[in-house]
Amino acid sequence: MEIEPKLCKVEDALGILVGKWKPIILLNLMKEGTQRFSELQRNLPGITQKMLTKQLRELEDEDIIKRVVYPQVPPKVEYSITEYGKTIEPILADMHEWGMKHTQHKQQKAQREVKSVSF
Repeated sequence: MEIEPKLCKVEDALGILVGKWKPIILLNLMKEGTQRFSELQRNLPGITQKMLTKQLRELEDEDIIKRVVYPQVPPKVEYSITEYGKTIEPILADMHEWGMKHTQHKQQKAQREVKSVSF
């Protein structure tokens, strides 16, 4: 790897993506397309309205998602991935793949530890 540690921007990237909900929100919007707030909340069981609002605002501030407010009563608000935001998709796919491998690694390690204890 040719990354100079002093110049590394991984921390910057993680600052945008870190959080329990941000990757799930992004994957949801990438898979399902444009969604209203209530649709997102329904697709993310366990997230509070306050947390969803906070995460969406942070992603919008970084130009990862786009928020469109339609002038009607009651207001209609839709969220979608920006073109720039779509560039995160391969990163999330790689992180998912690594997460799957890591989970498998941990399971295998636990099995080895159980076998070594039982002998």
